[in-house]
Amino acid sequence: MQYLEVTPHPTLSNYVDAYWTASGSSTQNSIEKILPDGCVDIIFNLGNDCYTDNGTFLMRSEKAYLVGTMTKYKETEMDTNTRLLGVRFKPGAVSAFFKFPSLSEITNQTIELGKFLCLDLRKLIKSPFELLNQELARNLNKPNPYLLNQIQTIKKSKGQIKIQELASIHCTTVRQLERNFKEHLGTTPKEFVNLVRYQNAMEAIEQRKSNESILSIAFDFGYYDHSHLTNDFKRYIGCAPTLI
Repeated sequence: MQYLEVTPHPTLSNYVDAYWTASGSSTQNSIEKILPDGCVDIIFNLGNDCYTDNGTFLMRSEKAYLVGTMTKYKETEMDTNTRLLGVRFKPGAVSAFFKFPSLSEITNQTIELGKFLCLDLRKLIKSPFELLNQELARNLNKPNPYLLNQIQTIKKSKGQIKIQELASIHCTTVRQLERNFKEHLGTTPKEFVNLVRYQNAMEAIEQRKSNESILSIAFDFGYYDHSHLTNDFKRYIGCAPTLI
């Protein structure tokens, strides 16, 4: 697979994590593992039909799709003529541009968007990032600063914060947190906290020193023991942390 990421225009950088393209290998088909990152994506299929969601959903050529927040890894099948163009929104930020029903209804799912943004496919192929910058800037509305600040607090804590503490810091209730996270992020606050913790633990394991054990990292990030960490990793990336 050939994969490329492009930084969005600075006016969008608080809300759009990246634009990306993914193309199949020129010589053989492949199955690509997609890891959960807390983000919602919009994908334009500019190439052949391809299967995603572990072979259960067909993304048809010349169609746009909304990919809900993932709480577990999934696989996408790519052939030599696969060409995908994506917009990866930062957690909780897609609602700054578009009003969808509660994102909790499409967690771990992919849905077709129909004729999305009325984009001309030929123009999108020719200059995708310029066109996406223009269209998203045109659709940018007032974001939800409370939710984005709550998400930032979770990230700063590296996923080591209690939901009651998060609610207290932001002068809200656990019930209100639950409602906002499900609607605009697609997960509960606890699910997102666990996701952020795993991401930070994985980074620490990837960068660990030769004399540093995975068990000590597990304790550092609030896991009860090695098996607790392993169970999280198997759900999120499909393998044990020792195989990273």
